[in-house]
Amino acid sequence: MGLDADGDRGMSTAEYAVGTVAAVSFAVVLYKIVTGDTVTGALEGLIERSLDGPF
Repeated sequence: MGLDADGDRGMSTAEYAVGTVAAVSFAVVLYKIVTGDTVTGALEGLIERSLDGPF
């Protein structure tokens, strides 16, 4: 009843939970990197240089 070739019915709730925790952890790390002083300063510098250019 709904089994695939390997006899597996799909991901279990525990596997979904682990995948969700991994995805959220990755998102938190990316957020910390992007909102950090180094990246923020680099983006501000890039924007300032682009606005100071001739039109």
